[in-house]
Amino acid sequence: MELVLVNIGNHFDLASSIFVAPRKGIYSFSFHVVKVYNRQTIQVSLMQNGYPVISAFAGDQDVTREAASNGVLLLMEREDKVHLKLERGNLMGGWKYSTFSGFLVFPL
Repeated sequence: MELVLVNIGNHFDLASSIFVAPRKGIYSFSFHVVKVYNRQTIQVSLMQNGYPVISAFAGDQDVTREAASNGVLLLMEREDKVHLKLERGNLMGGWKYSTFSGFLVFPL
């Protein structure tokens, strides 16, 4: 089960897990994910309009659980879309122990 703690303006759609920019501006995004199981690597990418912008990797072979994080400032146009994509591996509890945050820093 996914949980949204704050969604002012309702621009994050829980059903699709996609954020849609309400206006042009500079936005800040960050995410934190937790992998599970030995001998696997995870890769999670932040996607903007279907294209990967940044990724985070966790791949230590000797630990059961490991976290990966990343963040970025993006210039977004109105109606641009951002979401996370699991490229490789398995997340602990699905997305349950992971976070995704974003906010408008500066409107243009």
